Amino acid sequence: MVKQMSLSVLLLTLMGCGTQPVPENNLKADVEFLASDELQGRQTGSDGEKSAADYIAQRFDDLGLEEKGTNGYFQDFKFTPKTDPHSEASFTESEDGSTVIGRNVLGYIDNKAERTIVIGAHYDHLGYGDLGGSLFRGEENEIHNGADDNASGVAVMLNLAYRLRDHNKNNNYLFMAFSGEELGLLGSNFFVKNSTVPVDKINYMFNMDMVGRLSNEKTLAIYGTGTSPLFKQTVMSNNETFKIIENESGVGPSDHTSFYLGDIPVLHFFTGQHSDYHKPTDDADKLNYEGMQLISDYIFTLISDLDNNGKLAFRKTASDETETPRFKVTLGVIPDYLFDGEGMRIDGVSEDKPAQKAGLQKGDVVVALGDYDVKHMMGYMQALSKFEEGNSTTVKVKRGDQVVSVEVTF
Repeated sequence: MVKQMSLSVLLLTLMGCGTQPVPENNLKADVEFLASDELQGRQTGSDGEKSAADYIAQRFDDLGLEEKGTNGYFQDFKFTPKTDPHSEASFTESEDGSTVIGRNVLGYIDNKAERTIVIGAHYDHLGYGDLGGSLFRGEENEIHNGADDNASGVAVMLNLAYRLRDHNKNNNYLFMAFSGEELGLLGSNFFVKNSTVPVDKINYMFNMDMVGRLSNEKTLAIYGTGTSPLFKQTVMSNNETFKIIENESGVGPSDHTSFYLGDIPVLHFFTGQHSDYHKPTDDADKLNYEGMQLISDYIFTLISDLDNNGKLAFRKTASDETETPRFKVTLGVIPDYLFDGEGMRIDGVSEDKPAQKAGLQKGDVVVALGDYDVKHMMGYMQALSKFEEGNSTTVKVKRGDQVVSVEVTF
């Protein structure tokens, strides 16, 4: 009851500020609200997530964005959650005790242009972490605030909405905060199939997911550079700040995938995983807000460079010709998505999982799983998909200058 009461007071305070001038750099304030304990982890369908949606809608309104949902700024969708780790959530039209309602939030800048650019970020997170996805191994469930994942992306999206109101008018702009990402890209999938703008008029989509932890090396991963012929040149020619790790594929574990599968060019921006990923310790005070501003500046520059290029051509990337592998087992590691060498570098090891039991360590680079060589992330995923629970195999890793072999049982 105390939590609910404090949340109401917080929202009333916010709504009362709706007529005040909105500063350009509201990054920290946006993250601090979205990642506050009062929102209780923004689990899809929860009261906390609905309050986050209200906040984003109010920010859209303050920025002068038009409503572009099916109910004002909102686009609701109903789904039945998955019942076991190997099933999938499914959309439904009916409503019963097992139905959950997710809510996308959509704001629009209408420049009377022929095409529209989608700029998106998911705003849902794991709640208390008790429905799966959490890497926390404490005895009691705790609030997973998700400051980096993905309050950071929403804050950068809102920053870009402010900056694009009066610039680069050869496209319209649809700003979207997606729900249901943590449950399987549900909100973005639903939108592409039930778009409130003509899908064939969407020029391209930019997605920000976990952009709050820019390192001292300023490493920025950009996925989807192969989904349009112009992207790679544009990304590289406008970079003066970042060490860019690029990946041509339009398929990945975030909402850009839904648009790519709809034949829309995509870029996905990401500053990497960390030890607080999917844990209660992913809090607002750990984010690099100057880094987030640099990323917003860079994305704004990319949009400006592409402004006069008309309709961007879509290109299917070669690595997506086969379906992303499905897994029956897990090694229990967090991959280093910013690693650009050969193999799959481990960025973290989960407690009481096969990797930890076998003695694998952060920094190890997996180069083989059994008889399968691992050259890159997709190779690791394909190799892992070959194993079932109870199987044992040899994992080869590079550890410093040595190659170490360990036995793993899934």
